[in-house]
Amino acid sequence: MSASNAASHSLTALLLLLAAVFIFGILYVALVVALKTPDQMTNVLSLPNPAHFKNFLEAWNMTRYPEKFGNTFVITIITLIANSAAAYAITRNRHKSKFFNLIYYYFIRAMFIPFQVLMLPLVKHASFLPLDNILGISFLSIVFGLPMNTFLYCGYVKGLPRDIEEAALIDGLSQSKAFFLIVFPLMKPIRATVAIFSVMWMWNDFLMPLLLLTKPREQTLQLSQYVFQTQFSTNYNLAFASYILVLLPVLIMYCVFQRQIISGVMSGAVKG
Repeated sequence: MSASNAASHSLTALLLLLAAVFIFGILYVALVVALKTPDQMTNVLSLPNPAHFKNFLEAWNMTRYPEKFGNTFVITIITLIANSAAAYAITRNRHKSKFFNLIYYYFIRAMFIPFQVLMLPLVKHASFLPLDNILGISFLSIVFGLPMNTFLYCGYVKGLPRDIEEAALIDGLSQSKAFFLIVFPLMKPIRATVAIFSVMWMWNDFLMPLLLLTKPREQTLQLSQYVFQTQFSTNYNLAFASYILVLLPVLIMYCVFQRQIISGVMSGAVKG
């Protein structure tokens, strides 16, 4: 039995070591390339000598980082607020309304429909509807984020006591004010979970903005990475510096909200 445990621990340690080497190896290559100039690219794995931190400043300016970050941030915030309000309404009315119960299962079923199935019809209809802008893609992000976010939110809202809301309503608050002033602050753990999922989705979503956004000033951070690619070459040094700048917000957010994310996932999954 002890030999079996020792073998299991050894295998676990080996897998963790391989995972660490793989993950940190990629980050090392990205950081090293981002700090080099094109003439230092003869050996990708070697350390830059000297390090060119100006690559990050140039990538910041070329991608117009604050503007593109703002576009991505606005889409994410709108998605979070709209999805949490929809999930709250569905959860609180499922037990007394067949309509809301049907809507809940309708949203859950949408989790199994890949975006690629809807891609061509979406592009076709986007030419007739004003969807090729920030508001349009925000609306679509809300729609595509509803299935998973509703599933997580509904599981968490079930565990919130109704007495708090009823007391707020008795004190004269409307249903909307009771949600934003009482319920919404209590949803911090699951909101952190949904936020990191939404941010990761928006920060990794290249295809939908590419298909829909036509104006350069309304591009997201991911779409702005095209600026480093020309017809005949790619400036990998500035591109990797930009990739790291795009990665940092998600990494910082996960480190700050790690505890809330884990507790939110457990609450939403178990109670759902």
